Amino acid sequence: MSISLIIFAVLLFFIVAALYSSVGHAGASGYLAVMALLSFPPESIKPTSLVLNILVAAIAAYRFISMGYFDKKIFFGFVLFSLPAAFIGGYIQLPPFYFKILAGCFLVISAVFLLLRKHKNETETENMTNFWLMTSVFGTLIGFFSGIIGVGGGIFLTPLLLLLNWTEIKKVAGISALFILFNSVSGLLGHISSLNKVEPASLYYVMAVIAGALFGSYLGTKKFNNRLILYCLFVILLSAGLKFIFLDALFH
Repeated sequence: MSISLIIFAVLLFFIVAALYSSVGHAGASGYLAVMALLSFPPESIKPTSLVLNILVAAIAAYRFISMGYFDKKIFFGFVLFSLPAAFIGGYIQLPPFYFKILAGCFLVISAVFLLLRKHKNETETENMTNFWLMTSVFGTLIGFFSGIIGVGGGIFLTPLLLLLNWTEIKKVAGISALFILFNSVSGLLGHISSLNKVEPASLYYVMAVIAGALFGSYLGTKKFNNRLILYCLFVILLSAGLKFIFLDALFH
């Protein structure tokens, strides 16, 4: 990659990390979007996304959990089943065509989920009916597909928890952040065990997302209107997903 492209990627990674961490996400779907728009080599996308995801998720998890936004039962209910599935998914290496199609569909779905999120209001929580059935099925599915694509799964877990209404919205952010961290580590270990490489310029991207995550997660724990942020992320994810599917995969 050229120096100018690396600098542009660093700037975009900073912005994505700041935006996502402000709403309790690590930003893997955003990193995928950046790498799709900048045409990163397919074999470097998953490991780069997971490395950046781990860093931002750790910062976001600390911010939210230290302020009491967490629920141990819900977290462990999902992560016990997602971790082994994420490792298996991380080990699997799809051919570039199928990876781009799957990642593109993931980005489009992520865009829709983010747009729907803004309509969720704080309501009284409901009882955790069929708790272990729900966590085992969805934890395994989220972990497996997250490992294959190279994300932490928060983009799927968050709307699921909001739909189930098992806990408060702020606690959902803390649960999702730590869930993303654990799954990203598991997925990366699975990827490393299959002896694939990481993008050489990752150190620059790491510094960018750390700075962005510190800034964004600080804003997210304050009274911060995130409606505009969600709309911006929707446009980024949708455009990147469509590029992956139609320009990079089907018509390349």
